[in-house]
Amino acid sequence: MTIQSAEQMIRQHGLIAIMRGDFPVDDFLTIGEVLAENGIRIMEVTLNSTHAQAAIPALRQRFGDDLLIGAGTIRRVAHVDEALALGAQFIVSPNFDPASVARSQAANVLHLPGVATPTEAETAFAAGCAMLKLFPADVLGGPTYLKAIRAPLDDIAFVPTGGIEPGNAGLYRRAGAAALGLGGSLVSRNWTPETLASRARALVDSWTGQTATRA
Repeated sequence: MTIQSAEQMIRQHGLIAIMRGDFPVDDFLTIGEVLAENGIRIMEVTLNSTHAQAAIPALRQRFGDDLLIGAGTIRRVAHVDEALALGAQFIVSPNFDPASVARSQAANVLHLPGVATPTEAETAFAAGCAMLKLFPADVLGGPTYLKAIRAPLDDIAFVPTGGIEPGNAGLYRRAGAAALGLGGSLVSRNWTPETLASRARALVDSWTGQTATRA
């Protein structure tokens, strides 16, 4: 998996399930199966999740090329090295750390740094990051803010993360989002296969425009 192929898959499927918390490895695998069956093919396992070090390689082994498995909450170079050793196929950060990005790029692994302002976005873009995590999207102003920041920065692919749910996923896409990061609105602590499947379908439908979205 190269930087280009990972970015292409994220653009193609559009929705990234973010796994954060105290989930047993078996739950990670079951969640992966339910997501794949219901149209979500990309998972980000945050490195500060309790069982991330076991879950990432287990997901890679179970799903192969059927799911794209990344590591999140990568804040420094040591985290990048750990994520790469675990087999992460892309990397997501809440911040922009130039040394971490350089380490990922040297390994030909896609790195999405977190940005919040036009200056941060341009700095990360100049460092070779064409796809950026816009975070926290809901606090920044939602789809309205995304549309505004994209006006001068329309050659940057933004992935809004934070507060994404079925009622606004389609709005983000119409505002120009390349993809979306999905947290607790998709995988909550009290998840069941049934509720997860229903949430996944609702988010996919909103993103693809198959259901009406509220303003």
